[in-house]
Amino acid sequence: MKKLWAPWRMEYVGNTKQKKCFLCRDFKDKKNDRKNYVLYRGKTCFIVFNAFPYSNGHLLIAPYRHIPDITRLSDEETLELMKLSSFATKILKKGLKCEGINIGINMGKVSGAGLTGHLHLHVVPRWNGDTNFMPILTDTKVISQALNATYKILKALTSRQGNK
Repeated sequence: MKKLWAPWRMEYVGNTKQKKCFLCRDFKDKKNDRKNYVLYRGKTCFIVFNAFPYSNGHLLIAPYRHIPDITRLSDEETLELMKLSSFATKILKKGLKCEGINIGINMGKVSGAGLTGHLHLHVVPRWNGDTNFMPILTDTKVISQALNATYKILKALTSRQGNK
């Protein structure tokens, strides 16, 4: 079996007992947006990088309120969640030149949600050929760009464009 060196994932491996919700921690810590990879703050929701992405530029959009599912969103939160998904799509296409986007919400443990208590929407950029032999043969996904580099590209776009 071949090994791919990815030491940044160590904090994720086996970390099933998180003491605090990382989304609540990140949005409350306004002084450390760059450190926490918070990309954009709206009125009721925010955009943050997934620290353990499916692909380069994988973003999460979450309401500030710690709620478990979509049925508990206010109308204002629902509207902003959708507006931010459109905004995230625009900046991913412009900044990373992705050719497609997957958008989805997993609610509840059985649906695959890693964080069951705080609703969040996944925005995952895709490229032609981004699925290769690694996941099929070795159960390994290769992420081609560091989070810091991707954050810098997309943050510049959010600063220039705002939520249009």
